[in-house]
Amino acid sequence: MTDTTTNAPAAAEHGPVPLPPSVARLLVAVGAVGTIASAFLSWTWTSDFPGDLTVYGYPAGLQILALVGGVLTLLFGLTLWDVKWLRWLNPANSTSPVLLTALSAFAVCWFTGIAITVDLGGLVNLDPGAFVAMAASALPVVGALALPHPAPGTGIRGYLAKPQLPAPGKASPLTERIVITVGVALALVTFTYGIGIDNDASETFIGYLLLLVFAAWGLMHTGLVDRFATTAAHHKGFASALAFAAAVIFPFTQSDDHNANVGVNILIFATVALGLNIVVGLTGLLDLGYVAFLGVGAYAAALVSGSEYSRFSGVHFPFWAAALTGMAASLVFGVLIGAPTLRLRGDYLAIVTLGFGEIFRITVNNLDGTSGPNITRGPNGITQIPDLNIFGFNLGESHNILGFSLGRFANYLFLMLIVTAIVVLVFTRAADSRIGRSWIAIREDETAATAMGINGFRVKLIAFALGASLAGLAGSVMAHVNYSVNPQPYQFAGAAPPNSAFLLAAVVLGGMGTVSGPLLGASVLYLVPEKLQFLQNYELFAFGVALIVLMRFRPEGIIANRRRQLEFHETGQLDVPTQTTLSDDPAVTKAGA
Repeated sequence: MTDTTTNAPAAAEHGPVPLPPSVARLLVAVGAVGTIASAFLSWTWTSDFPGDLTVYGYPAGLQILALVGGVLTLLFGLTLWDVKWLRWLNPANSTSPVLLTALSAFAVCWFTGIAITVDLGGLVNLDPGAFVAMAASALPVVGALALPHPAPGTGIRGYLAKPQLPAPGKASPLTERIVITVGVALALVTFTYGIGIDNDASETFIGYLLLLVFAAWGLMHTGLVDRFATTAAHHKGFASALAFAAAVIFPFTQSDDHNANVGVNILIFATVALGLNIVVGLTGLLDLGYVAFLGVGAYAAALVSGSEYSRFSGVHFPFWAAALTGMAASLVFGVLIGAPTLRLRGDYLAIVTLGFGEIFRITVNNLDGTSGPNITRGPNGITQIPDLNIFGFNLGESHNILGFSLGRFANYLFLMLIVTAIVVLVFTRAADSRIGRSWIAIREDETAATAMGINGFRVKLIAFALGASLAGLAGSVMAHVNYSVNPQPYQFAGAAPPNSAFLLAAVVLGGMGTVSGPLLGASVLYLVPEKLQFLQNYELFAFGVALIVLMRFRPEGIIANRRRQLEFHETGQLDVPTQTTLSDDPAVTKAGA
């Protein structure tokens, strides 16, 4: 007998708020429009609050963020009406992006109202625009909570009782390149806005983070992020070149050289995190003293760069020679430390590397001519390291390029972009090579990899040495950027980077085994304490909270490696086909019976 049952869409489950779907959709749209309108009203009477929210018809500061949140909520709210020209906005046909974007606007508006009340001393400091924003932003949240949650596979159009649209065909290469260009441009605008927020305007930066987190979370639920990643993978060279071009454009968008300094430090620590990603992300070795290799490279380059306080003050190598010296010194130390210790596994290796990191810091602290030979000048460090001069271009001086004045840190930013590009190239080529596949095999199961003929010790030693040399390269640049090197920063954990905990958190938070993951992780972990000065004394606490939240909701990291994503989530939670076993095959089951 044949089964004639049709696959009708499963009935949608109603949300926790008992409202009809039509009313819920109307609340989302009306609330979004109200939030947008409130951004053009005055939210407080005084300009003492950061951003000057007193002007009518001209959004500023947190009002701009509320405006963006309202627009996103409205766009995703319109998908509930199956607007034809917005179908691309929600490929996953999910209602959760509506809730998440509504929460982004709600969080910004209510945080602003509470901040004004607390900072200025009472509700009396709120203008009508703030009350309108708080009330209007709450409506989409209520409406989104009342929306039905369609069963998997039916999506919004199943909930609307309309036929499911066929999957879109493959776009032309030109269209895909335009999509990549728009995505990179939006990323550049988002980063530029965040880094341009004044350090004194911590309230504005908190609102920026709230909007960014909920909006990014919502975009992940739509499936747009996965589609963009797939499209970028199809045009890997074009996407990489475009990302590099966006980074080059960044200094020209800044009027303050301090922001370029922030960008330089982010690139330095992101480059070091990429080197650590080889050890931790690809090979699976827990290294808790990796910052020592950064210090080895910095000290080696400082000793041969012409500083009058160097033990070899008469030696002044050109940059390429100083960089090679730093890389070689870190490589040698990586081999010397790795050779006797890499036969250990797990926690034992982690403790040994932690000890190495502390030994390095204590040693350079004692090489001051009193406790030991006078090589590093102990706690005073090596100071007055001269600026680099590459092909007659002095990186310490300001230069006018295309009518833009670029300061010292902008010059070093361009240099670090080249260094980062080299490190990314080395990482990707190594990860895709035969040795890279051996690293992954060691990470997954060292015993099985050894049984298959892989020399585990040699493979791990290569990873350790390569990661150390890349850290040494970044350290060579950092010594010149900071004018000096001293032992204090090179510890396991501290109030400010670089330290091993920061680098490890950047790799884990961003996504182990990926290229863009450590870059994003280092950017977030450096930028947040930089903009939120009150967090500097609680940096480790903030890292711990962030990692706990991440392990709960996205253990594979913000930018996930596909293999690790499949390890942490069930098949039904991802856009991958369900695996069929023999017991699922009716014919096999009948034959077995």
